[in-house]
Amino acid sequence: MSRVWIICKKIFSLTLIFNALLTIACAVSILSSVYWIYPGWKPFSPYLVDGYVFWVVIVAAVLNVFPSALLGRKLHTGRFLFHHYVYGFLVLAVGTIYVTFFTPVSVATIFLVNNTVASVNAGRFLLLGGLTLLLDDLPDVSKHIETALNHMKAGAFRIRKLIIAAQLGTGVISLYLFVAVCVAMIQVPEWVTLANFILILTTFITSVCSFIFVKRKVWDSIMIKQENTH
Repeated sequence: MSRVWIICKKIFSLTLIFNALLTIACAVSILSSVYWIYPGWKPFSPYLVDGYVFWVVIVAAVLNVFPSALLGRKLHTGRFLFHHYVYGFLVLAVGTIYVTFFTPVSVATIFLVNNTVASVNAGRFLLLGGLTLLLDDLPDVSKHIETALNHMKAGAFRIRKLIIAAQLGTGVISLYLFVAVCVAMIQVPEWVTLANFILILTTFITSVCSFIFVKRKVWDSIMIKQENTH
């Protein structure tokens, strides 16, 4: 049972990383419309004060990636044939090939275009899934990357109070965006779409994770130390 519990916690860690990446992807998609596709567009107005709020949500998601990955790094799940990052590269490769040959968009623009057909969403899922596996096992890719990450962790520890404040603030803004979009969907039936349901779900999870990570003081416990390999 202990082995099953460890695997469940590992899946939970990967799910949190995936959610953070999905939050970023959703925000980038909307911001691309604000900047390029529909200049001057104010998404979910008047319930959302400004579309640029999505930049804050991106910051919230980025700040959630490290604590989410740290949950998985502490677990001894072992490995099946290869390091986990190898599977990340494989999924990324499959996703890239799939998007290139079987979707009407390119890999470079797949998260920027306003296209929600099944094949495009499948391509996005593969790319985000591969990136999730890669980020989860990133320190094992090479010693140079591990050293660089340790330097980043040391820097983050030195400014941890600023990071904690930023995580709390961006979490509050993410929660505001969640409420604003929910109200907008209630008031405007045309906004009740699968894409917007995904947006509010992933934004809500991002917000809650921000509060939990602040409460658990994860940024106070990232002093450099040799992490156990999987």
